[in-house]
Amino acid sequence: MNTEKIILGIDPGTNIMGFGLIKVANKKMTFLQLNELHLQKYDDPYVKLKLIFERTIELIDNFHPDEIAIEAPFFGKNVQSMLKLGRAQGVAMAAGLSREVPVTEYSPKKIKMAITGNGNASKEQVARMLQSLLGLKTLPKNLDATDGLAAAVCHFYNSGKVTTGKSYTGWAAFVKQNPKKVQ
Repeated sequence: MNTEKIILGIDPGTNIMGFGLIKVANKKMTFLQLNELHLQKYDDPYVKLKLIFERTIELIDNFHPDEIAIEAPFFGKNVQSMLKLGRAQGVAMAAGLSREVPVTEYSPKKIKMAITGNGNASKEQVARMLQSLLGLKTLPKNLDATDGLAAAVCHFYNSGKVTTGKSYTGWAAFVKQNPKKVQ
């Protein structure tokens, strides 16, 4: 039985995609990496989506994660922003599913609750808690990377538990669970 696994956490965004990786061995997590994909310099939204897809594939091919945890878009007042975030999330999910890596999505509140015990915690509180949990020496300037890392840690904490997040093991599972989304 494999007691080791790698979890890739992604905070999708059309300006900055944050991501983090942890390794889990014998129920103990170890920090591997956190970083950001900066997309602000690109005007074309389709180029941004292509770059999100390619970077996610690159992370999968380099680190071979066993699972992907992704932050679900939050429900805000700006419909256009939510559409853009949903597209970014969908592209990252598609990259994982194309490599047959199971994907689970978590709401921002659930991630914050898992990390800090407070679903309304600030990005800074989440980052500081991750710094303490994983022994990070420094934090990135933008906290999108720690948000991605938080998704991975949340997934680790929720492993083996029934979650309210949606989980897909591949395209067939996604289609079966979402028949109205696929025409």
